[in-house]
Amino acid sequence: MQRIRLRYTKRGRLRFTSHRDFQRAFERALRRAEVPMAYSAGFTPHPKVSYANAAPTGTGSEAEYLEIALTEHRDPATLRELLDESLPAGLDVTDAVEAHTSGLADRLEASVWEIRLDEVAAAAAQSAVEAFLAEDEVLVERRTKNGMRSFDARAAVLSLQAADCPGDRPDGKACAILRLVVRHATPAVRPDDVLSGLRATADLAPPVPAAVTRLAQGPLDAESGAVTDPLAPDRDAALAAPSTAAGPRAAKAASGASPAAGDGTA
Repeated sequence: MQRIRLRYTKRGRLRFTSHRDFQRAFERALRRAEVPMAYSAGFTPHPKVSYANAAPTGTGSEAEYLEIALTEHRDPATLRELLDESLPAGLDVTDAVEAHTSGLADRLEASVWEIRLDEVAAAAAQSAVEAFLAEDEVLVERRTKNGMRSFDARAAVLSLQAADCPGDRPDGKACAILRLVVRHATPAVRPDDVLSGLRATADLAPPVPAAVTRLAQGPLDAESGAVTDPLAPDRDAALAAPSTAAGPRAAKAASGASPAAGDGTA
C-alpha cells in the first residue's frame, strides 16, 4: 500500500467551505481522477483519507494537509495534477510527496496566520499588539458544543506583529495587517481568539470582519521560531532511499548490490 501526502489551499470564496464540504468535494475528485484508493473495512467502507488540523470555516489557507492510501503505485506529481484538475478553483492541490516517515499530524506544531483588518490604522493595531503581548495571561471565551469555555489566548502566541497593508487603497481607508505565529495547543487557540484578546486588552474592535489566512503550518524551529515544511522529512527520505518504482533489480543496482548469478557477461 502506498501513502501519499498532499498540501492544498482554501482560497477566495472557497474559504467559507466547511471541512465536511471539503471532504465531499475531495472524495468526488478522487473518483474523477480514478485514484486507486484503499478502503476501510466494515459495512460502510470509506476511502482511507486522513485529514490533519483543518482550518476553521471562514478562514483561508495556503497550507492544509491530508494523507491518502492507495492500492496501486502512482507518481505523486502526476497524482497532484490530476486531483488539482478535478477540484474547483480555490481548492488547489499544491504539493504531493510519497510518505516515507510516520507522524505527519505530530509535525504540525504551529501555524503562521495573516489577519487583515480593514478600516483599522496600523498605529492602532500596533498599540493593541503591544498591550496584548505585555500581558502574562489573556482570558477569552468561546462557545463550544459543551457551552461557553474560558481559556488563555496569550500563552500559545509565539509572535504577533502589525504593519500597514501593502499597496495603495483606492478608497483611502486605513488597513492593518497582523502576522501571528501560534503554537498548536489544547484547547486550540485560533485567530479569532487572539482578536477577542486584542479587544479585551486594548479595545481593538474592527468595524468589518477580519480576513484571516493561514500561510503555513508545520514543525517549529526552536532556535529561530520559524514554522518549517512538514513534508520535508518525506522528501529527504525519498532522496536517501533507493527507488522501488522499477522493481527489485533497480533497488539492488541503486544500493550497489552484486548482480544475480547468470547476469554476468561470458
